[in-house]
Amino acid sequence: MNATISRRRLVQAAAGLVVSFTLPVDRALAQVNPADIPTEGFGGKPVSPTIVESYIAIDRRGQVTLYAGKVDLGTGVQTAFMQILAEELDVPFSAVTMIQGDTALCPDQGPTNGSMSVQAGGMQVRHAAATARRELLTLAARHLKAPVSTLSIKDGVVHAASGGSVTYGELLPAWKPLTLNVDNAAPVKSPADYKLVGKSMPRVDIPPKIFATFTYVQDFRLPGMLHGRVIRPPAGGATLLSVDHSSVPASVQIVRKGNFLAVAATDEWAAIKAARSLKATWSDVQNLPDQDKISDYVRSTKVTRDQVTSAVGNADSALAAAPRKLKATYEVAIQTHGSIGPSCSVAAMEDGVMTVWTPAQSSHNLRKQLAAMLNMPLEKVRCIYIAGAGCYGRNGFEDVGADAALMAQALGKPVRVQWMRQDEHGWDPKAPPVVIDMEAGLDEAGKVQAWQATFLYPETTSGNVTLLGADLAGLPSDGGMNPGNIVNNTQIPYRFPNIKTTARRLASTPLRPGWLRTPGRMQNTFANEAFLDEIAVASGVDPLNLRLQMMDDPRGAATLQRVAEISGWRHRPKADPHAAIATGWGISYLKYEMDRTYVAAVAQVAVDRSSGAVQVKRFFVAQDCGQVINPDGTRNQIEGNVIQTLSRTLKERVTFDRRMVTSLDWSTYSILTFPEIPEIVIDLIDRPNSPPWGVGEATTAVVPPAVSNAIFAAVGGRVRSMPFTPDVVKAAIPA
Repeated sequence: MNATISRRRLVQAAAGLVVSFTLPVDRALAQVNPADIPTEGFGGKPVSPTIVESYIAIDRRGQVTLYAGKVDLGTGVQTAFMQILAEELDVPFSAVTMIQGDTALCPDQGPTNGSMSVQAGGMQVRHAAATARRELLTLAARHLKAPVSTLSIKDGVVHAASGGSVTYGELLPAWKPLTLNVDNAAPVKSPADYKLVGKSMPRVDIPPKIFATFTYVQDFRLPGMLHGRVIRPPAGGATLLSVDHSSVPASVQIVRKGNFLAVAATDEWAAIKAARSLKATWSDVQNLPDQDKISDYVRSTKVTRDQVTSAVGNADSALAAAPRKLKATYEVAIQTHGSIGPSCSVAAMEDGVMTVWTPAQSSHNLRKQLAAMLNMPLEKVRCIYIAGAGCYGRNGFEDVGADAALMAQALGKPVRVQWMRQDEHGWDPKAPPVVIDMEAGLDEAGKVQAWQATFLYPETTSGNVTLLGADLAGLPSDGGMNPGNIVNNTQIPYRFPNIKTTARRLASTPLRPGWLRTPGRMQNTFANEAFLDEIAVASGVDPLNLRLQMMDDPRGAATLQRVAEISGWRHRPKADPHAAIATGWGISYLKYEMDRTYVAAVAQVAVDRSSGAVQVKRFFVAQDCGQVINPDGTRNQIEGNVIQTLSRTLKERVTFDRRMVTSLDWSTYSILTFPEIPEIVIDLIDRPNSPPWGVGEATTAVVPPAVSNAIFAAVGGRVRSMPFTPDVVKAAIPA
């Protein structure tokens, strides 16, 4: 669906911004048409996260608009937020519309990352709605001349026990939401009274996606819009020496700023052809290390600091004195997002205001970066969220927004930039390579006396990843190297007498780093849980029993017991050492960031001994994420993360030469295919009286160790280098 905007429509739509403001919307699509979002004239609409009207608007018909700074990247956040709001306000789910990620309309709730949308952002919505509900009840009591304690609400209508009723819409003239601060102490509904929360609601974004009526950012159009393509350097760090303008038609416009080079045309195919034919001369740069020696490169990188993340007892002394010692090194390759839909953005500069339509996971942060890059006041930059291909972390969405903004500023016309596949694979931020050294000291009985782990990965230096276009153009972008908060889950949830875990922070990393799903936590949990399995084997203890013996957390133990039950762990068949296709089972566990979301997993794998090929046949997950808002949506999240992480575990690895990334398409960067998806069995442990916790990232973290442990159970060989490609697995199988 192509959306078009006229200036008259923008002004007309902007005129209705009052307490009763709602945007035109086809509720059957469950998506606000981007063309109907005004781009000027917002006046008094608050966006402070401490003010009720920043989140909620009610019109005279009782229709409710929710404004959320968190965005739905394909994870079901929109449906969950609408459930939370409708539940707390006691309005029908169908009465709620959600606008998300618009910096002029929505409060800054922080980036949509860390599985914090419902846990943090959703609770902000809950408290804002509870505050509004309490105020509306107070107003209704005056209107109906009845005590608040005698009132009840159903479908946005307040009823008095003595008779009489009033709708929310009828109360609006007396409601002053602009002066109403969010009160986190306002009473929220009891879970016993829930009608929507805890129930499986169909995701509102799925039908329009299935029937091709959903507006993705790739579909979005503006009148007079140009199509742009960026010409990338042949190597990272290369300098643009010259450009032959005569190598493209005169109708093609060229934008050059420093090493940023782009073309624009009225037709997209013309822009693509121009990008391919434009002759440019670049310096020759060979800055990247030898890929075959990437682990040596990581170890030789300058160390900025040793960050001790947990310390119990004296691990060094206990390790030195232990009669039995185990050592292992685990490695994870550089990986990319590989978003199936290439990144896209549209930007327009009008009357001194830059507006960027973007699928970025943090439109408020992107706004700050764009303002710095363009040297514009923050209030003159607006970002409006429109969904793109699903993203788990910082992919190319922010970068393509910068590309479009640079071109729109230079050309004075709206510009749409869509990356090509080689842009997406070659230039989006990467999950950095990780090397982890594990050591354990055991006594004569096989009990762990010391646990020591050292994790080597890049330093965190800023809250944002540098924008690629700003970097090429030599402009500031309010960012720097940031691989994510990757020290989490270096700690372990087990009770050993001596523990020391250290994050060895490095000054640099080969490719521009960013956070990819469960940054650090996945790599750290892979090493921790796979090494614990090695200890279990060396001690002659069942891996499940070892975990239970070393745990003093009842909820964690319950989660492990549940996954054992649904997978039949205690009755699993033993591996046949003579089978050509060997079957094995592996278990893993995690308390996410050591303070939320318990998850345990069991993988059943089949390994071809002759080729080393691995297929995951079944994958079991038991998860305790506290209060479950939408069980079906939660299962969607878990299933999606199992599938994506199996792809990363078994296949995904960025390749590069001394100049640049070489895995620029799907043949050189393989992902999991549909026939390779296993049966996934999920058991949700719902705790309606507990706070809701994040869902997706925790599931991701337990996948690699469960598969690694299952491969060992099948063939008796340890795979410690991820991804577990056939050559890696075959090399690990004992002769």
